[in-house]
Amino acid sequence: MARIAGVDLPKNKRGEIGLTYIFGIGPSKAKYILDKNNISRDKKVHEWNDEDLNAIRSTINDEMKVEGVLRSEVQMNIKRLLDIACYRGLRHRKGLPVRGQRTKTNSRTRKGKRKTVAGKKKAAKK
Repeated sequence: MARIAGVDLPKNKRGEIGLTYIFGIGPSKAKYILDKNNISRDKKVHEWNDEDLNAIRSTINDEMKVEGVLRSEVQMNIKRLLDIACYRGLRHRKGLPVRGQRTKTNSRTRKGKRKTVAGKKKAAKK
């Protein structure tokens, strides 16, 4: 089993897909890593030998921020926005979408489960 940056990569996936299981590595970075180390993109993770694994590990360690380091950097950036109380920071604080999406209908992921507000009662006719 291949373990890179504290993540167990799935054995039966192609290399470029398997690398995307690491936080901070998407499809394009995965292709870059494999191309740089002259490893076929179609080679499955369990087919990598120790030499391939060490080359991939060294590339990731030298050139990229992944997993814990990247997560902490993202959290620090959000904390900075909260501290300076800019618009984006206020949206983070309120738990609303940060990047200009509409909130009248969508954005349930950020807002959470619906909180029903009772409607107005109609005046009784006399």
